[in-house]
Amino acid sequence: MKKLFLAAAGGTLAGVLLTTQVAGPLIAESAAYDSSVYEQLDLFGDIFERIRGQYVEPVETEKLVEAAINGMLTSLDPHSSYLSAKDFEDMRVQTKGEFGGLGIEVTQEEGFVKVISPMDGTPAADAGIMAGDYITHVNGESILGLTLDQAVDMMRGPVGSEIIISVVRQGTPEPFDVSIIRDTIKLTAVKGRVVGKAVVLRITTFNDQTTPGLVTELEKGIKELGGKENLEGVVIDLRNNPGGLLNEAISVSDAFLETGEIVSTRGRNPQDGERYNATAGDLIDGQPVVILINGGSASASEIVTGALQDHRRAIVVGTKSFGKGSVQTLIPLKGDGAMRLTTARYYTPSGRSIQALGSRPTSWCNSQCARRARRRPTRRRRTASG
Repeated sequence: MKKLFLAAAGGTLAGVLLTTQVAGPLIAESAAYDSSVYEQLDLFGDIFERIRGQYVEPVETEKLVEAAINGMLTSLDPHSSYLSAKDFEDMRVQTKGEFGGLGIEVTQEEGFVKVISPMDGTPAADAGIMAGDYITHVNGESILGLTLDQAVDMMRGPVGSEIIISVVRQGTPEPFDVSIIRDTIKLTAVKGRVVGKAVVLRITTFNDQTTPGLVTELEKGIKELGGKENLEGVVIDLRNNPGGLLNEAISVSDAFLETGEIVSTRGRNPQDGERYNATAGDLIDGQPVVILINGGSASASEIVTGALQDHRRAIVVGTKSFGKGSVQTLIPLKGDGAMRLTTARYYTPSGRSIQALGSRPTSWCNSQCARRARRRPTRRRRTASG
């Protein structure tokens, strides 16, 4: 007991001495850093006041502040942004499966607005908008140089109103205009049908309705076949599915896995990483699964694809997916707005990053996934709450 006490005392003393020796440089470095930050904030305040007092016409203070915040966030990546109270509410409504608009999921690449995918049965899909299209003008006005949220705001409008967007498409020599009538977008997350002795599940988005819809449509298809013993496989169609909620991607993957990691997220700090594992229970008892993807399959779609592919649970057919593998956290702010901030990246069970690379059909992945899995060190896995 006495020895233990002395060891502890020695450790405490050493800590005091070490702190004394390095405290000076650390304090000086911290002070220099704080001074630099305060100088930059003073510069911001000076510019802010000059704009308010000297700009050619009066400017609303609230709009200036929102623009400054949004500019700071969008300079980081295309997916980080500020959401006003209205935009935040619109996003919450959208995840429930019904909202007004054109029915396209967009991102931004080097200042250009790029279509991730049109949603099934929406005005954009009916008008022929395709994944990979670039939108350059809205009603004749250029959107180059605008933030993504500003461009999206220009595309919003009353249900029933017309919008004309100018599109640049790879393989088409000239830009062309497309007329679209805005409508209320009602998304059916999952549609099912029986083809031969297989159930085809078309998943259009990952929202609150996705997992319940998948279970319902799968059970309906199995019943139509006369029981699970007559089922020979399931096709999961994720083409042009732009993604959605992380927890829904995890639960859809879990529906076809008995065990193992589904996805991991890694952020700035190693301790902030999360691993999400499957729980026992495969809805189709190990029957074959085929996943269909294309360039419009993104985010949550790529999580499901990567999980089932890495576990050799599904064959992936189609073309390379979009490659949106970053995690955005919604952080509520004062005034009922929110900040959408990229806080981590997704990794498939074999350790592949989805970001900018996407998922590929099984013929490509067989050798690559196996090689990465062999190189990856064994790690303790745990089930996250998700």
